[in-house]
Amino acid sequence: MCGRFYLDVTAEDMLEYFGLPFVPQLSPHYNIAPSQQIAAIISGENNREFVWLRWGLIPAWAKDKKFAYRTINARAETIETKPSFRAAFKYRRCLIPASGFFEWKSTGQGKQPYCITSKSGQPFAFAGLYEHWEGSGDEKIDSCTIIVTEAKGEIAAIHDRMPVILSPDNYDAWLDKDTREPAILKPLLLPHEAGEITLYPVSRSVNSPKNISPDNIKPI
Repeated sequence: MCGRFYLDVTAEDMLEYFGLPFVPQLSPHYNIAPSQQIAAIISGENNREFVWLRWGLIPAWAKDKKFAYRTINARAETIETKPSFRAAFKYRRCLIPASGFFEWKSTGQGKQPYCITSKSGQPFAFAGLYEHWEGSGDEKIDSCTIIVTEAKGEIAAIHDRMPVILSPDNYDAWLDKDTREPAILKPLLLPHEAGEITLYPVSRSVNSPKNISPDNIKPI
């Protein structure tokens, strides 16, 4: 699964790496957790568009927003058939920028957190889905989920699942509103290429979402 990640790039970097016409000023966040507002990229009218989405997808048909606690991740293997995700998979796909993410390995001394990031130091994008939900009164929430798949390589030694990190070459294909066929989209949802990531143990301070210090990504 993917339950925590971080993003520490500037708005200028986001413009460059993701081909956006506009990005608001961003503050680094070293411990992004479910239920928080996160940066995302969708297909706009004429260009890619930066938006804020709440992490934890709430389908339009959900009776209340508590549904989001069950949908921070969507399994790539069943994404086109699960009621919570199948409509968004067809019509509302997004990119979720990240500088890296955290995963926990079970050890004899408890769970050890690891930071996982790209060897190049550049940000990448998780494959995501988004939805618009309206509750009683004027409550409206735009929310999202991160798609996960089977872990490969070094990550598999820590956890059996990992977020889908899209190749930049596939950003346009993933965001294309006219593409709805699983036969075209699902081949994009692959584990990251071996050798392109680096991982290392970090402090257990990252266990608490209240700790958002850059110390969370320092090796120990």
